[in-house]
This record gives sequence, structure tokens and C-alpha cells, in this order.
Amino acid sequence: MKARRPLAVLLALVLCAAATDARAQTAVRRPFRVTLLGTGIPVPQPDRFGPATLVEAGGQKLLFDAGRGATIRLFQLDVALREVGPLFLTHLHSDHTVGIPDVWLSGWLGGPWARRSAPFRVIGPTGTRDLMVNLERAYAADIKIRLADEKYPAEGVRVIADEFSADGVVHDRDGVRVTAFEVDHGDLIKPAYGYRVDYDGRSVVISGDTRFNQNVIKHGTAADVLIHEVAAARPALLKDAQVQRVLAHHTSPQEAGRVFQAARPRLAVYSHLVLLARPGVPAPTTDELVAQTREAYDGPLVVGEDLMTLEIGATGVNVVRPNAR
Repeated sequence: MKARRPLAVLLALVLCAAATDARAQTAVRRPFRVTLLGTGIPVPQPDRFGPATLVEAGGQKLLFDAGRGATIRLFQLDVALREVGPLFLTHLHSDHTVGIPDVWLSGWLGGPWARRSAPFRVIGPTGTRDLMVNLERAYAADIKIRLADEKYPAEGVRVIADEFSADGVVHDRDGVRVTAFEVDHGDLIKPAYGYRVDYDGRSVVISGDTRFNQNVIKHGTAADVLIHEVAAARPALLKDAQVQRVLAHHTSPQEAGRVFQAARPRLAVYSHLVLLARPGVPAPTTDELVAQTREAYDGPLVVGEDLMTLEIGATGVNVVRPNAR
């Protein structure tokens, strides 16, 4: 019996090590969450801020677009601005970029919600570097004053802007991979891209601004969450030339339904709701939006709201609405 004791001890040590390793792997596996910070359009609506989406994966807080009010939504979530980044841009329309100075500069300030000491990193299509260089130039006086007066770290306001010009992986760190893919926002609105985020065998796809596009279907197929823009107006507005131009750059509910039907994500989500109205002609309702989508799609669908969170797990997607927080 004594001869067997060392073997039993060794076996116990192996089992203990395996259990410890399993616990460590479980601890490392962090939540995969998507929060819609802004689901609106250039119209300054108080209930739908400008386009912005926060993706939390692998301990990282990735921001996709920075529309109006993105910092306010992050503050409401109790997310420290210093923890946010990189910022990924889908395209350079102002409603997707107007919040950049706020995220960048407010995140550098001295409050407990800020205090960035590392560079602010931005990743986007061609034109991103010019945008950031010009923003640095525009705020040069403010930066110079704060460096001298408030003694904030120079490294915390430095910008690193990386550009891409073709489909491919643009970020790959600690198990989180971000792939950019070109979309079609109109003949003159180029470049325009969507993104796919993969983490721990799960995925979320953000369409960016686009017309009906096969590349969204390609990258969105079997994704856990497919977040898609949408545009609609009532028939009374369809002869308006400006309305026609706007709708021609976006995806109708019926077309989005075709995208969802082909891609079959676990959950389809609408964000960046381009619902047009004029005096005397109200915007389509979200119920009408859903009904029109159902003409082509019969799967799970959610109309996004600001501060709606999507928790992506191994068995499904849990939707947490703002009033449930």
C-alpha cells in the first residue's frame, strides 16, 4: 500500500492543478457586452443621441463611432473615459465624428471618470489621420494651456491614428479581433465601412451606414448580434427630393429584413434609426418599422434604444433595456 501513496499524491496534485487551471480560464473569460450609446441621426433628439456603440470584450472597451453625446452615455454607464479605446470610425460623416473631441479631451481631464495617461487611439478608413491632425490643430491652444496650468500628462492627450483602405483585421489583442469590411453608403460617400468583433467564439457585427450590401451578409452570417442601420419615411414624403436622397444612401426595413433573413444572426438589432419626418407628416413608428421588416424576415429582432445593452453568452443574447437597469 505504501508504494501506491506517491502515485496517489501525484494524481491529486495533477487534479488540483487542472482544477486551478480551469478556474483561471473561467476567471479570464470576461463579459461580452454591447451597449448602444446613441441610436439617432443628425437631428439633435434628446432621446436618441448620435451614432455610437460600446463593445466590451476581453477587458477592453471598444468604441465604434462617436456621435453627439457619447461621453454623456458613457458617464451614465459609469464607464471611465480613460478606459475607452480604441475608437473605430465607420466613415467621416459629422454625425458619427462630432463627439470625438469630447471623448478625447474630456477623457484627459483630471476627474475620476477621466485621467487618461496613455495615447488616444483612433482606427478608421482613409481620411482618419487628416481628421485627427486637424482636431489637434483646432484644440492646440486648449492643450497648451492645460499642459502648463493643470499639469496633465502629455502622453494622455497624444493621438495615434491608424488608417486602413481595404477589408481585413484592424485590431487583434488579447483574444479580441476586429475586422473591417467595406459597405455601400452611396457613390460619393466613400470610404464607408462596417465592423465585426470576434471574442471567445462569439461575434457582433455593426453594419455602419450602408445601402443593401452583400458584404454585411457575408460578415454577419451566423453572428450572435447583427446591428444594422435603417431608414424609412411615410409615403407622403417620398416625392420630396431631399428625402429621396437620404433614403437612397440607407437601407429600408424591407431590405434590412432581406439582410437578416440571409445572415440569420442570433439577434438582429436596429440602430441609427433614420426615420424621417416633416411638419404635418410624422416619422414612421417603431411598430411600423418592425412590420415592414417582417415582410422579409421572421427571426429575432429588436429595435435599439439609447443605453440598451446586449449581453452575448454561450447560449444566447440577453437584452437589457434602459429602464431595467
